[in-house]
Formats: sequence, structure tokens, C-alpha cells
Amino acid sequence: MTIASRHPAPTLRSLASKVVLVVLLAALAGCETTGIAGLPSRTGEARAERLANEGAFADAASAYIGLAAEAAGAERERLTLLAVEQWLNAGDVVRANKAFATVPRPATGENVWLWDANRAAFALRQGDTDRALSIIEPLSRQPLPLSHRLRVEGLRADAWFDKGDPGRAVQLLLQRDSWLENRDARELNRQRIWQGLVASDPQDLRRAAEVTRDPRVQGWLSLGALAASTGQQGMGWSGGVARWKEQYPGHDANTIIAELDVPDADRQEFPRQIALLLPLSGSAASAGEAIQNGFLGAYFASAGGLDDRQVIRVYDVGAEGGATAAYATAVEDGADFVVGPLLRQNVTELANDILVPVPVLTLNYLADNALAPPGLYQFSLAPEDEAVAVAQRAILDGHTHAVALVPNNNWGHRLFTSFATAFESLGGTVLDSRSYVSSNPDFSNTIEDLMGLSGSVKRYQRLRANIGGPLQFDPRRRQDAEFVFLAADAPTGRLLKSQLKFHYSGDLPVYSTSAIYEMDGRSDSDLNGVLFADAPWIVSPQPWIREFPSLYAKHWPQHRRLGRLNAMGYDAYHLVGSLFASNGTAFREIDGASGRLYLDPDGRIHRYLAWAQFRDGRPVPAPTPDPFDGPADGDGDLDDGTWAESIGEL
Repeated sequence: MTIASRHPAPTLRSLASKVVLVVLLAALAGCETTGIAGLPSRTGEARAERLANEGAFADAASAYIGLAAEAAGAERERLTLLAVEQWLNAGDVVRANKAFATVPRPATGENVWLWDANRAAFALRQGDTDRALSIIEPLSRQPLPLSHRLRVEGLRADAWFDKGDPGRAVQLLLQRDSWLENRDARELNRQRIWQGLVASDPQDLRRAAEVTRDPRVQGWLSLGALAASTGQQGMGWSGGVARWKEQYPGHDANTIIAELDVPDADRQEFPRQIALLLPLSGSAASAGEAIQNGFLGAYFASAGGLDDRQVIRVYDVGAEGGATAAYATAVEDGADFVVGPLLRQNVTELANDILVPVPVLTLNYLADNALAPPGLYQFSLAPEDEAVAVAQRAILDGHTHAVALVPNNNWGHRLFTSFATAFESLGGTVLDSRSYVSSNPDFSNTIEDLMGLSGSVKRYQRLRANIGGPLQFDPRRRQDAEFVFLAADAPTGRLLKSQLKFHYSGDLPVYSTSAIYEMDGRSDSDLNGVLFADAPWIVSPQPWIREFPSLYAKHWPQHRRLGRLNAMGYDAYHLVGSLFASNGTAFREIDGASGRLYLDPDGRIHRYLAWAQFRDGRPVPAPTPDPFDGPADGDGDLDDGTWAESIGEL
């Protein structure tokens, strides 16, 4: 009777049929994630949906693909496509691609919507926004069930963000928000809006905010424009958020602000007078001017966030009679914070000659064994940071065996030491290294020794002598090396990369530092394939500085190759605010123009770099992996010129 009441059946059912029914119901009751005869348990699918709604995308994908393994036919394909969606949400494109390749395009039904939506998502990840829209716009006009409608409208919004129409994107996501009943899902939708806004161009956001009549849309766009133009840091950001909250007190973006932990603008302290000590005359004048331009650019971009304008006083270290004299004059004039000097000998002079009554951020490092006085912080475009970045990137790319080519000079030895120390500390092995002489353009012997070709040639010569006649011979390079660390400037790097190819080593990945890219107007086709670390300002500027490099190149064309120093000046201004407010204690990382900046316990600022790869003779931004923790060692020495040598789908 109990079974009949749960599952009504025809009265005239055979005893055998009833036994089968009992067994079937018992199996279904005891199975959570798998089903009978290829039909997955609804409980298992509900669990996968719950994980997806909670933002546990990788776990949801695993749940769906597990269910797919127990299913067959169209049901197996449906569950596989749902797993692909969640892997894409988790940013695991490799697994998503592999699973998607197993499902041919369905002819009809729900699986067609899933398949097309995934195809559009892949196109967005590949940067082909037009193709994504050509798939998703017709799909959005179809009568879709709510779950598919939510996916399609989310992808449409992502595409319009990419197309530079943030107003339309926000409207689509706010409409999507109204269809969501789950609180976690609504929060993920708002995070999706936010990620699209902060990746947008600030000018596009401002224009969209000016034309919309919807206050809810306008609030999102205004906050996004503020975030994108300030990088969510500094005085402009905290002051702007305070004004935004007054203008939009009940706006749903306030939940985003609460999670961002924005400093209270009323409680923040900023230096009212900053002194900038730079070499503005003599041989280093161009470098000093480039830093000054970057510093003042950051100031004027942020000045709107201040109740009262700061005073910036600039001092020519040479004209003042040296670093100590310039510092003393700046303090006498009322400076609350001092930035500079730039040159190594001036930094050393300042550290040796003074106590530091007013904090100072130098623009170079002291020697490693030099003790900095309290209140003296150090910031440098240290090439050692870049060598450490190469070691970290190679490990993250799965390479554990390296060979190195470095110049036979102090700069080369410092870079090799930093690279090798970091690489081996992360579990890598430096198999071999060679130093080259830059003045000699023929590096054949050096490369042959490094790549083991000399031994190959000698073996051939011995064999030929023993046989007494000619042999067909193709030299074979060493097979244990997985990549080459190349420390070189651009002219030397072009020669070395070409000669590596000539010497049967062109298939090895080559990693380098920013010195490989000199912006000297010459073709970099010979460097194609080289992956290098550099300042975001140079290879992949963030939205809030995207216009700066071209503006600086236009107004100061003579300083075009000094863009890294513009970035350093820009970052120095923002570092002043963080150091002054924190009183020298650790502060939140700054997403700067020269890299992501952090303070080590010794008062040194270090950088995580952006990445680029030469393609068709020009650098193209390369995805930047998550950095390792911990400061880089070494020092940057401007005096000898060696410094120059994707959003997950929510």
C-alpha cells in the first residue's frame, strides 16, 4: 500500500513489475549523485546548481561532469555543456575547451541554447566581441527559459562592456538582477557589474553617465568612472567615494563599497606640502624631468579629491648644492614629506648626512649593506625585481630547468644572481649559464657552449676521423633545458635571439626583462616570441592611466623612451599618501603604473611586473599570473644606466 500511494500504477500490474518498481524506488532513494539507466539524480543536479549559485564554479563543474559520466545521449551532452559553463565561470579555459570539444552542435532543443551560449563565451574570452554578439544577440530574441535567459543576458552585458558601451551593459545586468531571487546570485550579479565597470574606459563611463536618465544606472556608472580613473586608491578615490555616497545614499552599489573597505576621507591624513628633489640640470636632467612630469600628472589627476590643494615644491639637487642641502631647504620651506633624490650617490649622501625629521621617499636604493635611517623609504625601478619576476613566471608556466645568457658586466651579474637565487628557491634548477661580451656581435661560441653544440660537433669530428669519410650531420642541442633567461638590451637581444635560432635553439622559450624593449623605433621582429616583464605604463596600462603614455609622448616627444620614469613619478606621488597615512607600516598593495607596489620590512618598495610578448615585431600584453609573495632582493642603480638595459565570467 505504501508503494502504491507514492507511485500510482495500473491495478493490473504483474507481481514481477511490482518487484521491479520496489527495487527502482529503493535505488533512487539511496543514490544522491547518480541515477538509473543513464538518468542522473535530480538531487545531484540540484547540488551542482546550488554550488553555481554560491559562486563555487569549479566545484559545480566537477559535479556536472560527474553526473554527465553516468548519463547518455542528449542528457550527457546537456550536463557536459553545463560543466563547460561553470569551468568558464571559474576561468578554467583548458578544461572547458576539452569538454566542449566532445559535444557536437545539437540540432534542436535546450542543448542548442547551451552550446551557442558557450560558443559566445569562448569568443569573449578570445577577445572576439563581434563574433560573440553575432551569436548571442539572435539567441536573446528567442523565448528562453529563465535559467538560459539569465546566462544569455549576462553574456550580452559582458560583450557590451567590451564594446565600450557600459550604459547598455549596466541596464542589461540590472534587468537581470530583477529576475534573480537568490541573494547570493544577486550579489554575484552586482560583482559582475562592478568588474565590467572597473575594466572600462573612464571616458566611456563618464559619457554614459551624462546621457542616462536612470538614476540607478547613473549611480553605477559614476562610481565606476571614479574607480576606473583613480585605480581605487589615493586621495581622489577616498574623497570621491565620500561625495558619491552623499549623492546616492540608497544605491545598491553601496554593498560594493562596503566590501572594498574604502578609507574614511575625513580621517585620512595627507601631507599638505611635498618637496620633490630631482636632478634638473646636468647629464641626468632628462631623467629628472620625466619623473617630475609623472609626479605632477598624478597630482593633477587626484587634486579633485582634496579639500585644499597640496603645495608641490620642486628643487634642483644640483642647483641647491647637493642632496643634503636640498633636503634642508625643503624642510625649512615647510615640507611635510620629501620625494627624492634620484641618483645613487645623492641617496647615499642623504642617508649618511642626516637624521630624518621629515619622512623621505628616495627614488633609488641604498647599497644592500647600507642601513637606512628611520623615516627613509626607498623606491627604485630595480632590474633585480624583474629578474625575480622572470623566475616566478617561468615556474608558474611549468618550467623547472633553465639556462642563462647574461652580459659580462656588473648589471648582468646582478641580474643572474637575482634570477638564479629566486628560481632555485622555487624549486627550479639553473643548468648552465654563459656571459657574453656585448661589443662582439658574433655570439656563436658562447651559444654553442651553452647549448651543448660544441660537444656535438666534437663527437661528429671524432666519428668522421674514425670512419675516414664525410657524414651527414645535424648538430643536436642539449635537451634538458626548458627555457632561456636572456638579460640583454634591445640591440644585443635582437642579435642573440637570431643566433639562438640559427644554432638550433629557436624552439626554446626565451624570458627577459624590460631592457629588451627600448622603444628605439627599430623593428623588433627578431625578438618575436620573447616574453618579458615590464611596467604596466609601457606594455599594458590600466584604465586610469591609459591616456597618459600617449599624452606624455605627444607633449614631451624627446622623453618618449623615458616612459618608465614617467610611471615611477606617477607612482611616487601615490606612495607618498600611503606612507604618510600608514606612518611607514605595511600598507595595502598599490596597483601602480610601474607595477603592483608593496613595502618590505626594510622600507623598500618592490614591484610585481606586467608581462608582454613580442609578436609581429611589437610587444603584445600577455596574461599576468598571480605573483608569489615576498620581496625581491637587489638594488637599482640609475647612475650607470642599467635600468634601461582576463575577468572571469561571473
